[in-house]
Amino acid sequence: MAYLAPTEFVTKMIDAGEQKIFMSTRDTLIRAFMAGAILALAAAFAISVNVNTGQPLLGAVLFPVGFILLYLLGFDLLTGVFMLAPLALFDRRPGVTVAGVLRNWGLVFTGNFAGAFTVAVFMAIIFTFGFSQDPNAIGQKIGVIGEGRTVGYADHGSAGMLTLFIRGVLCNWMVSTGVVAAFLSTSVSGKAIAMWMPIMLFFYMGFEHSVVNMFLFPSGLLLGGNFTFADYLIWNEIPTVLGNLVGGVAFVGLTLYSTHVRTGASRRAAPVPAE
Repeated sequence: MAYLAPTEFVTKMIDAGEQKIFMSTRDTLIRAFMAGAILALAAAFAISVNVNTGQPLLGAVLFPVGFILLYLLGFDLLTGVFMLAPLALFDRRPGVTVAGVLRNWGLVFTGNFAGAFTVAVFMAIIFTFGFSQDPNAIGQKIGVIGEGRTVGYADHGSAGMLTLFIRGVLCNWMVSTGVVAAFLSTSVSGKAIAMWMPIMLFFYMGFEHSVVNMFLFPSGLLLGGNFTFADYLIWNEIPTVLGNLVGGVAFVGLTLYSTHVRTGASRRAAPVPAE
């Protein structure tokens, strides 16, 4: 599988973060749009599998195909740049600033949302036969997901908000680990196998992914879900984005950087005096 040592792949991650910060607005938006669209298609595919087979695990096993494809094609998800871009800042790369990191995040968010929303509209057309009839079983399922993961959290008040935030943290802990996995190997098979595992885990566990939700909730609204756009923003997207940020930076990027690049000083045992 041509496995790379941690010091090698973390250095490649820092290089990638630096490259993304200095990437042109045009390229950043195009890559983010395509990433959002491909991940949305993968989510629609996984839900279709769940509905048609009644086997949620099978949908989770197959969902990572979208994530793997978009990263092999060099596209960018918000969850991934949450982890990668700050690494160049931590490493004090020349010209890298907080403003540059925030610019990258903002552009990727915009592109991801545009791509995911485009697929949401396309899927809503398919699931309703051009809005000429009620949603089919898959469309109805998406509407139920939207209700349960917005007003369902709101029904629990602050406890619901905390749960939502922690699910966002855990999601990007796993998704960012999947991004790291893309750097672990120099072979396509090695990258794919390593990326598959943490992505399958997050999807089956129902953790909250900000970009997947950019598809699920707008499509849920288009398909008649009983919640509002404000419910989506307040009781899902905003807390999920914040949780994804913490999960990616604190539990993946910073930990790998601190122990594989900025390693601690070694301590040698004191010599034992001769008797």
